[in-house]
Amino acid sequence: MSSKEVKTALKSAREAIKNKEFKEALKHCKAVLKLEKNNYNAWVFIGLAASELEQPDQSQTAYKKAVELEPEQLLAWQGLANLYEKTDQWDFKVELPDIYQKLVDLYACSDKTKCYEMIKKLSDVYQSDKEYLKLAKLWRQLLQLKEEESVDKKELLQLWQQMTQLLSDCLKEGGQDQETQQHLITAFEKAMVLMDPVPGEEHKKVSADYVKCLSNLPQEEVKIKEACESMLTLYPDQSYPLEVLCSHYLRKGVHNEDALSCFSRLLALDPNSGLGHLGLGTKALQEGRYKDAIKDLAQGLKKKSSSTGWYSLAEAQLKMHRYSDCALSCSQGGCYLFCISNCRHMCIPDAGKYPVLMALKGRAYLNKGQVEQAWQRKGKNCTSSFVCMSVYNLWHCSLFRSPCKHFSFALLFFSFLMATSLSPDSGEYFFLLGKLYWDMGEETRKDRTKAHTHFLKAAKLDPHLGCVFRYLGHYYREVASDPGRARGCYKKAFELDDDDAESGAASVDLSMEQGHMAAALASLQSVIEKATPGSAKWAWMRRGLYHLKVGEHQQATADLQAALRADPEDWVCWECLGEAYLNRHSFTAALKAFSKAHQLQPSSIYSVYQAAAIKQTLGKFKEAVAEYLQITAQQDYVPALKGLGECQLALAKSLMEDCRDGGAIDLIQQAIQNLYRAVTLRPDLSCLWKLLGDACTAVSTVSPNRAQVVVPAELAGLHPNTQNPTLNKAQALKVGERCYARALKLMSEVPSLWYDLGLNLYHQSRLPSITEEDQNSPSLLLEKAQLCLKKAIMKDSGNYCYWNALGVISMSKGVENFALAQHCFIKSTQVESNVSTAPFKCLLAHEAFKIAQSLEPLYVNCWIGQALIAERVGSYDTMDLFRHTTELSTHIEGVKGYAFWVCSTLLDKNNRDSELYRYNIVQMNAISAAQVALSKYTERIQSDPDAFIMLGFLNEHLQLKRQALHAYQRAVELLQSMTSTEELAFALGSYGRALCTSGQWEEAVRVYNSTPLQELSDLVGLALAYCRAGLISESINAYERALAVASSEKEKAYILTALALLQHRQVHSISCTPISESLLCLCALGLVHNDATLAAAALSELLKRGPGSGNVVEQRCLLTCTLLALQGNYSAVQREASRAVHSNPGNPSLWALLSRLVPQYHPRKANGGAMAGQVACLASMTQGKRALLHSGLNQLANGRHSGEDSHRNALKTMQRAVLLCPDDPATWAGLMAACHTENTSCYLSGSAPRIQGLEQTLMSIVSEKVQSVEEIERPLVQTLEGWVLQQAVTGLMLGGQLEQAEALCSQVLNVSPEHPAVMLSLTQVQCHHLLVANTGAVLPDSVLDQLNKTVMMNPTNVGAWHWLAEVYRSQGLLVQAVMAYKQSLQIASQLGLHSSQVASLLRLALLALGPCMAGIPGNDWTDLILEATTEVLKLGSSPMALLFQALLQYVTKMAARETRRLLERLVYAPSQDIPVTVVQVAGWYLLRHLHAKNDQELINVLLQHAKKNGHQRLLEFHATLA
Repeated sequence: MSSKEVKTALKSAREAIKNKEFKEALKHCKAVLKLEKNNYNAWVFIGLAASELEQPDQSQTAYKKAVELEPEQLLAWQGLANLYEKTDQWDFKVELPDIYQKLVDLYACSDKTKCYEMIKKLSDVYQSDKEYLKLAKLWRQLLQLKEEESVDKKELLQLWQQMTQLLSDCLKEGGQDQETQQHLITAFEKAMVLMDPVPGEEHKKVSADYVKCLSNLPQEEVKIKEACESMLTLYPDQSYPLEVLCSHYLRKGVHNEDALSCFSRLLALDPNSGLGHLGLGTKALQEGRYKDAIKDLAQGLKKKSSSTGWYSLAEAQLKMHRYSDCALSCSQGGCYLFCISNCRHMCIPDAGKYPVLMALKGRAYLNKGQVEQAWQRKGKNCTSSFVCMSVYNLWHCSLFRSPCKHFSFALLFFSFLMATSLSPDSGEYFFLLGKLYWDMGEETRKDRTKAHTHFLKAAKLDPHLGCVFRYLGHYYREVASDPGRARGCYKKAFELDDDDAESGAASVDLSMEQGHMAAALASLQSVIEKATPGSAKWAWMRRGLYHLKVGEHQQATADLQAALRADPEDWVCWECLGEAYLNRHSFTAALKAFSKAHQLQPSSIYSVYQAAAIKQTLGKFKEAVAEYLQITAQQDYVPALKGLGECQLALAKSLMEDCRDGGAIDLIQQAIQNLYRAVTLRPDLSCLWKLLGDACTAVSTVSPNRAQVVVPAELAGLHPNTQNPTLNKAQALKVGERCYARALKLMSEVPSLWYDLGLNLYHQSRLPSITEEDQNSPSLLLEKAQLCLKKAIMKDSGNYCYWNALGVISMSKGVENFALAQHCFIKSTQVESNVSTAPFKCLLAHEAFKIAQSLEPLYVNCWIGQALIAERVGSYDTMDLFRHTTELSTHIEGVKGYAFWVCSTLLDKNNRDSELYRYNIVQMNAISAAQVALSKYTERIQSDPDAFIMLGFLNEHLQLKRQALHAYQRAVELLQSMTSTEELAFALGSYGRALCTSGQWEEAVRVYNSTPLQELSDLVGLALAYCRAGLISESINAYERALAVASSEKEKAYILTALALLQHRQVHSISCTPISESLLCLCALGLVHNDATLAAAALSELLKRGPGSGNVVEQRCLLTCTLLALQGNYSAVQREASRAVHSNPGNPSLWALLSRLVPQYHPRKANGGAMAGQVACLASMTQGKRALLHSGLNQLANGRHSGEDSHRNALKTMQRAVLLCPDDPATWAGLMAACHTENTSCYLSGSAPRIQGLEQTLMSIVSEKVQSVEEIERPLVQTLEGWVLQQAVTGLMLGGQLEQAEALCSQVLNVSPEHPAVMLSLTQVQCHHLLVANTGAVLPDSVLDQLNKTVMMNPTNVGAWHWLAEVYRSQGLLVQAVMAYKQSLQIASQLGLHSSQVASLLRLALLALGPCMAGIPGNDWTDLILEATTEVLKLGSSPMALLFQALLQYVTKMAARETRRLLERLVYAPSQDIPVTVVQVAGWYLLRHLHAKNDQELINVLLQHAKKNGHQRLLEFHATLA
């Protein structure tokens, strides 16, 4: 083939490649190679085609063959580069840089653009491969090409800058060699030469980068200096070149003048420069200025951490003997010293061969407190002076810290002499030797040639050793008595070591002692400013004490709190903090502080005393007394005895303000005893005598018969061995006078003592036992009192109390100097504008009292004066004003005035409906308030018969019969010794009435007969007493005498009614005047005799007289309800009571009546009855006591136990009722029923009963309470007692305690043999025992007959017939059971027992339902169920009766629609109307009915209803059926 054919083939190959027919191209190329083996183009085309066919190895071979043939041709090299770029093979990547380099060389001559592209690619490869030198050379080649092209200067500058950036990044990675670094320096130099302008921002930036680059090249020291100096010349305000230079000097350890200048220039530009401070600190360390070195180095290290800096700081601190700081600096800098200081933890092989390490290890043991181990480190072979010094140093230190029993001072002395001889320049050893002399005792301390000399030598050798100056301070303070030098030494020691708290504290203390307060405060301030939280306790505490001393309590508190942060267990600091709180009147905080101090130091009496004093200040006198007693039990501490006496006296005064004189006298006696103990210890203290006088004078307020005070014999002027006498009021006041005189003898210039003495003399003058013949007559005593008060005024005329007291004495009987009194009162108001004492004759009395009230609203005398004025002018506000005086305090005038107005208002029967009565008496609870106040009054004033009469009257209104009787009796006793016959007659009449109320009829007759019997009330009372005593004829005679005395027709009508009732008792007929009261009596008689016609006629006539009010409404409602019950209209009973309540909602008696009637006649509404009882309880305390019992009974009827409501249940209510009425046997019976209910609910729920063993206890309590019941209520309580016995027996039987129940019945029978109710209970217990012991046993006929006879002995006991019916039913005698139930129904109907009727009918229906459910044929049982349930529904609504009817329908016609209707009426009824048990039972049978009819829709409705109401058992039943 010719060359023409080769060209054609190559052309075909080129076309094939162009058309991407690479295999075809390979064929043409191979054809060419067969003709021309070294054809360059053919090999290139083969490489290209193979590359496209993904045959990289064949392509590489072809390209390489072409390169070998013509190495200067570009085409093959380009193809090879493209192949390597495209193919991801590691060998290709390795060869690629060489290919790029060849292309750069080829393009350099032909195509500059392609050359630059190749350089860029090659640069990236070198940079990624970290070929920094090749990269530098490549960039130099590029820049050479650019320079040859004469490109723009700006472009060249950018290229040089790019080169510096690339090589600088390489330098950061640490991959440059010397040649590369030189290329980088050249690039910076070239770039800086090309820059314009100079100086300029760009030039400054590049210069800084150049300096930074050189700083990383330690070998370029000369260029570093030149570059920095050049930059500083151009840019003198730049600190960076100085920082580089400083860093260089520090690294090289150069500290010449150039370095010092550099450091100074840097600090001038940047005062906070860390390098500058490090340089100066290092320079100071070299020059021995250790303090400056520490300061500069520490400041520099805060900005820049440096190991050499830490080392230098540690070295300076070591020189200053700051060892802990040195160790910390070593640890911060990672120094070797740190390792040495912890060498005991290092594992050094053969450490014993190195004495220095042994010594250091011993020092470590010593620092840990392990002296014995340190002693063992002492070497025996000391080969060098340094080793010997270290070993002896360790030896003497261990000797110093070891117990004296092991080592002696001689050994120590020998050790120190050896150490000082080995190291005569060591100040530490001379200090230790001096310290040895100091510790050897007083003699060596005082010898100047020993301790003092060695201390001075140590200070001269080592002026930085702070402990030397501390001991020098000790010497000058304790031995030389030179506080000035001592203060200087302490100050020097503290300056050298600011952690030396002892020196700092001593320096400050001496400064304060010498009066240098400013210096002391400055020292404390400097320490506190440097202190971290929780440190510098001594400084905080001393500054706090200083502020406390100068009265800056807030700052003192803050400082002492800071001190406690450093040491929370310092009890002294807590006491100081308590003082600071106390001085700023933060009493609660102070109390907590002193309590904490006492907790930390229980033996500190001061803490307990201050806590007690604070409680006394806060008015917590009882707690303060307890604290003071804790102190006085340990020792006779006079301040505690004084505080104890003050607190007891304050408690006594508070009791006297409340008229509790007995307790006050006891406290006064205790105060006198404690104050006398204090006086015997410190008779020179005037305040103690003054307090004793106050205690003795305090009895002046108490009644004379109560004022019997036991005082120490010596205080009473008797021999010390004499028994402590009991002084009366006069004697006690006399002792008080002597105490005041003793106090005045000690401090005669105190005006308050003259004032107290004057008041004491005034109180003595008012005693009734003193006569004018006595040397201490009232007039003489008053004259002395006047002189004392004048003396007080002479010494202090600005105290209004002194003027007031002098005015009162001047007005007293025996002086009656009214002009002086008026002058005193005027002066009082002038001296004190807020004084409440009213001036006399200056203003009208009303205006004077009004001003006094405005000035002091709590001053009770102002209000009493206003009340007296209101009483004088007949104002309606009189009673309200007197009431307010009793609220302010117990003042005798206010109490008696208020009681008088309350009694007067109560005696007026015509004002009951007035607004004034409702407010003053009812709304303000006046009767109780007046009774309490008057009780306090009579406790103190026991010689006032009028007060006792009023107290008895108020007690009668509160139904406090016994208290009323005692009050009237005391009034009679007082009046019998007086001449007032009218008051005596009135008191006797009231006393007789109280006797009648308490049931003492014979005594009442005697008392009434002792009166003149001229008053109608006395005659009527005598008649009633005769009647109750059974003397009917005498009673009639007394009523006839009263009829003659009666003045009004109404009074005569009342008496005639009473006479008619007495005649009825004799001849069983009655005729009386038709007034309301007589009609009430007539109606009551009809009800008593079960004569409904008579009762209805009388009640009808009574109602025609119009609506009544108060008690009349209640009586009419009660009679109406009783008549309805007698007529058998039980459902109307509750409605009538409810109607009365709605008409009179403010009458608590009607609410109580409604609560009483509901459980008996309408138990289904027991919830409402309980609420009615609560309302009555809240509305009236008198009615509320009984209403609470009715409320509990309603809760019992409603079945409300603690399982349903833990807060509102029968047990809780009955417990409250017992607390309010502990003497009422009914409340205890109710409590027994509530306990039985709780136990029954526990049995039903399957849990153990919570209240057991109380049956007999409660029964005995009821029996005890029954004995005190009045005769008229005796039949009722006897019935209650029988019920309680039955309840107790039932409770014991329910608990399975049959033996105890039988024993209880037998015990009662021993007291009351043949008692029918007890016999019945015993029989029930025995029968139950027999049935339980023999389950399923058939009782013999004889036993059944005996049971029947026992029940017949209790014919009116409905429960007994129920029990007998149950026994018959258990024996299968259903007919007999039906007869027993019918008998109980008959008895209940005869007795009018509504609930018993319903119970009998329901039990009868339940009995008949059993045979019907069992499927016994016949209609008798069905008819019986219908008859019984119908009768129940006639008496009232009954869910149980409806359930029985529904079950009967279910049994007879299960699938009937009527069955579903009856059951649904119960299931879907409102929950509050139907008991839950009835709803659940009806639900079960309704579910069975619906299952039988397969009515899935209604079943789902029923199940949804069950889920909504929580009837889980129905859901479980459905699951069982399904």
